[in-house]
Amino acid sequence: MNSYIPTSSNLFFSKNDPDDIRLGDIVKPADFSTQIPDNSFCISGYPDDEGINLNGGRIGAATAPHHIREFLYKMTPVFAQNSFFDIGDLKPEGELGQRHQTAQSSIQNLHKNKIRTITLGGGHDYGYPDASGFLKAYTGGKHTPIVLNFDAHLDVRPTTKGFNSGTPFYRLLSEFEGQFEFAEIGIQPQCNSIKHRDWALHKKAHIFNLKDIQQNAGLNGLFAHPLFSKITKNTPVFISFDIDCLTSTEAPGCSQSWVTGLKTEDYLKFFLKLAKLADVRGLGIYEVSPRLDIDNRTAKTAALIAYYYLFQDSL
Repeated sequence: MNSYIPTSSNLFFSKNDPDDIRLGDIVKPADFSTQIPDNSFCISGYPDDEGINLNGGRIGAATAPHHIREFLYKMTPVFAQNSFFDIGDLKPEGELGQRHQTAQSSIQNLHKNKIRTITLGGGHDYGYPDASGFLKAYTGGKHTPIVLNFDAHLDVRPTTKGFNSGTPFYRLLSEFEGQFEFAEIGIQPQCNSIKHRDWALHKKAHIFNLKDIQQNAGLNGLFAHPLFSKITKNTPVFISFDIDCLTSTEAPGCSQSWVTGLKTEDYLKFFLKLAKLADVRGLGIYEVSPRLDIDNRTAKTAALIAYYYLFQDSL
């Protein structure tokens, strides 16, 4: 599929030392003609922040796929039975809606072939093609799929003014209404319209506010909620992770960062427990903006979140 640009060979870091293997040594460059085995992990990127700009945010996320890979591929792997592939970055060409369609088709095909996806944004508008590609592959099966959005924002703005980084879940809840379970986790009151909140609740979204999470048992307290207590190892899950759900002390490099937010360590503990209970098939990480970052803190955090996903069966 020529809509993707191969990842630069310079990013596949190696110490050239068999006693010090890095992730860059074992991730294989690939394209859409590559025969990728079932349950492999496939990495791709969206060097595109037009959706952020259209939503009035600060641009800079277009360089995130490069910077996240830079730190991710230097990490030392936990050896597992799974294999890892990198199919490159979506070309930022044509209209935004067409790019979304191309991304959706690509992600859907990967999921239909039982490949686990990880995408590096880019604006959170790509949460729609990632989640919809996942749903197109998994709706109608024996197990109701679940989409989890970790975010300070609901991102359910109507599309009356076009697509942007605030519209992904308006599109998803409108198009796939009643076909999946959806949760918004880490929502902050200063970031959301009451009308948007009411609309999401009307569409049966589960909303977990940051304050309620912090005042109860933290993220792991969510497992007592009916949404999580009924999941099984056969429940397909997609995680949409907007980096602004984290406190700005840990992730300052994004369009909207707040001193209030979730903690990375708490999320990683939650994720590892979720991965043991459910079948986590996809992860998208969005809104990392290296130009706004401090000492690469946010890119490194995103790389760590990606690392835990890639080695979820071994950590």
